[in-house]
Amino acid sequence: MKLLVLNGPNLNMLGVREPGIYGSETYEALLEKIGDYACDRGVAVEFFQSNHEGALVDRIQQAYFDRVDGIVFNPGAYTHTSIALLDALKAVGIPCVEVHISDVSKREEFRQVSYIRPVCVASIIGHGTNGYLEAIDILLEQ
Repeated sequence: MKLLVLNGPNLNMLGVREPGIYGSETYEALLEKIGDYACDRGVAVEFFQSNHEGALVDRIQQAYFDRVDGIVFNPGAYTHTSIALLDALKAVGIPCVEVHISDVSKREEFRQVSYIRPVCVASIIGHGTNGYLEAIDILLEQ
């Protein structure tokens, strides 16, 4: 199985950005944790992070041609604004799990809307960075 872990804007700033909300774990430590977890399960994993919506759309589309089996996706703030990401996920038809480190349901009102949720097989919200690991397990069951 081959998975793509996508991260949207500002996730590269984990450990620096609002540690009271997102924790002190760095982005590099998160990637290592996910990589180790995937390796233990015999899963190939590729990582991509961008602060640019179009780059995320391009990577989702490329996942189709790369024959990726599943996508673990934390779109960051684009969750609440991007129809383009929704359309890209719909176009490729690859099973996707939406992940949010913080519990967006208990944050600002605008964070209550997720444009990508309707095309995801699951959403993991507020489980910290372990939510990425849970997403891998969900995709392994697909």
